[in-house]
Amino acid sequence: MTASRGEDLPSDAIGTIVAIRGGVVDVAFDGEVPRIHALVRAGGVAFEVASLIEGGVARCIPLGSVRGLGLGAAATSSGAGLMVPVGASVLGRMLNVFGAPIDGLPPPVATAHRPIHQPPPALSERVLRAEVLETGIKAIDLLSPIERGGKTGLFGGAGVGKTVLLSELIHNTVEHHHGVSLFCGIGERSREAEELWREMGEAGVRDKMVMLFGQMNEAPGVRFLIGNTALTMAEFFRDDREQDVLLLIDNIFRFVQAGSEVSGLLGRMPSRVGYQPTLATELAALQERIASTHKGAITSIQAVYVPADDFTDPAAAHIFSHLSASVVLSRKRASEGLYPAVDPLASASVMLTPGVVGQRHYDVARAVRRTLAEYEELRDIIAMLGIEELSAHDRAVVARARRLERFLTQPFFTVSASTGTAGELVPISETLDGCETILQQTEFKLPESAYYMIGGLSDLRETG
Repeated sequence: MTASRGEDLPSDAIGTIVAIRGGVVDVAFDGEVPRIHALVRAGGVAFEVASLIEGGVARCIPLGSVRGLGLGAAATSSGAGLMVPVGASVLGRMLNVFGAPIDGLPPPVATAHRPIHQPPPALSERVLRAEVLETGIKAIDLLSPIERGGKTGLFGGAGVGKTVLLSELIHNTVEHHHGVSLFCGIGERSREAEELWREMGEAGVRDKMVMLFGQMNEAPGVRFLIGNTALTMAEFFRDDREQDVLLLIDNIFRFVQAGSEVSGLLGRMPSRVGYQPTLATELAALQERIASTHKGAITSIQAVYVPADDFTDPAAAHIFSHLSASVVLSRKRASEGLYPAVDPLASASVMLTPGVVGQRHYDVARAVRRTLAEYEELRDIIAMLGIEELSAHDRAVVARARRLERFLTQPFFTVSASTGTAGELVPISETLDGCETILQQTEFKLPESAYYMIGGLSDLRETG
C-alpha cells in the first residue's frame, strides 16, 4: 500500500534512527520534519509520528515489530499520513490497520484511498433519528432498546458473554440490515477472529461485511489506530455511497488500553488509576466520528471490558458518557446460568420512552423492572427465613419475578452447535405479550424451569 506524497514536502524527508525504546522510536531529520500523524518508514517497518521534540527529532510509534532495527538506520517520510483503501472492493475481506489483506487473498483493488485521521461531521450535518434497531434478543429489545444511528455498549467483566452476545447481534442484524456492516476487532484473540470469519461465511453474510483486526499480539500502535481505519471505511459508505452502516467493535476498552501503553511509552505522566492523561480526548475523537448525517447513519455496538467488574473505573465511566444505550452483563446472573446475562436493573437506554417505543412497551418494561427490583429486595428475607414467611402478595411477586428472569433467557444461534439447542429470534411483539401474560398472573400451572431458554410463550405451551 502506497501513501500519496504530502503537499508540504516536495521530496521524501530523510532521517536517522537515534533512539529505540521498546514501542517508541526517535528519528532525527536534517531538513524539514514530518508533521504529527505522518508515516515514517525504516527497515520495512512503518511508524506514525506521535510527537515532535527539539532538535528536529520526531518521536514515532511503530506499526510493526522493531526487531532487527538498529541505531543509525535510515528512515524516510513522504509527509503523508496512513491511507487505507475504501469502496466496494473491501467488502467480504479481512484486513489489517493498513487495509492490507490478512485472509490470504490478493489486496483489494480500490479506486480511492483515504487518510485514517478525519474530523467528526459538523453539527449542521448531523441528524437525530428516534428509531429502534430490533435485535430479536428479548432482554435487549425490552429493557435496553438499541438506537439506530446511536452507540450501544455491552459492559461486563471477563467471561460473562460479551463476545458471544456481540456475535449473536451480528447474526440477527446483519441478515436483515440493508446497509453495510463492519467488524473491528481491537486487541482480541486471534481464535475469535478466525471463528467469526468462518461463521459469517457459513451464514452467507460475509459479502456485506468488512472485518478489520488489530490483534492482542500486535504493536500497541496498531491496536490504537485500527478503530480509525474502520471508521474511515464506514464514513465512505455513509457519505459517498449514502448507505447505513452497522459498526461492531470488540473491544473498545482495548483501544483505551492501547492508548495507555502508547502514552506511557511516549513518557507522559499517567493520570488517575494509571490511565493516560489524554483518555477523554482520544476516546471522544473516535466516538464523535460515529454519527448520523443527512446522507446515512453509523450504528455502533461496542463490547466494553470492565476491569475487575468495577464500573467506576475511569475507562468504563468515560465510555458510558458517549452511549445512547448500555447493556450491562452481570457475573451473578451468568453464574446462575441465566444467559444472556443482562442485568435488567443496571441496563438502560435513552430510547425507552413512550414517544419512541410506544406507551405499551414503556409500561411493560417499567413493570418488569419494578417486579425484579421488588424480588431483589426480598432475596435477603427469603435466604434467612424462607419463602413461606412472606405474605401472599410477596410470594406472587417472587413467582412472577423468577419466571420473568427465566423468560428473558434465550437460546443463541451462534452457540447452538455446543449447546445442542436451536437458536431463537423473538420479535418484540412476542416479548411484550409474554411479559404481560406473566405479570398478570398470580398462580402458575407450570414450574419455573418451563420458562427457561424458550422463545415466545407459544414455546412454553408446546413444552408444557
